[in-house]
Amino acid sequence: MSRSRILTVLAALLAGLVFASVKVATAAPGEAVSVNRALISTDLGHKFTFRSRITNNGQAAARGLIAHLNIVGLDPSVYIDPEDWSSHRTIYLDTLPAGGSKTITWRLQAVSAGKVDVYVAVFSRRAIATAPNTSPAIRVAVADRKTLNSGGILPLALGVPAFLALLAFSVRVKRRRQPSSEG
Repeated sequence: MSRSRILTVLAALLAGLVFASVKVATAAPGEAVSVNRALISTDLGHKFTFRSRITNNGQAAARGLIAHLNIVGLDPSVYIDPEDWSSHRTIYLDTLPAGGSKTITWRLQAVSAGKVDVYVAVFSRRAIATAPNTSPAIRVAVADRKTLNSGGILPLALGVPAFLALLAFSVRVKRRRQPSSEG
């Protein structure tokens, strides 16, 4: 493991120790959205998780809230389709009492190498024309993985042609051993 990779992993671990206090975004009284990590390092194809906490800072119960996971690619040459990263990106929340909170665990899979930001936006189904409250972005660094046996395909890619060649060879040998019926 390279020195820079070790430093990145250590930074991610240290950032994960602090929850919410530094990483809270809120727009006035209402819902605050925090995340438990600031940085995630992973490899292409690997799964990872993070948690967000939605807190109702208002004076009344919050009803009709929707939490939505967003993924933004930071390199314009890399195409990001959020549905490839997570198939469960929208959560409809139950009523949050005043001062109450809800923690959500988000599960993702890194499908593009490079750097992306991941954040959670909270919308209200009841409020019209209001901006969502969003969490701070989590920087996700996805290391590219070069492998000869991507997805375990190498045995199949080599085995099928080898099997067909062996089958063709055995048929040919068998035909040569058979006496001809010409007479």
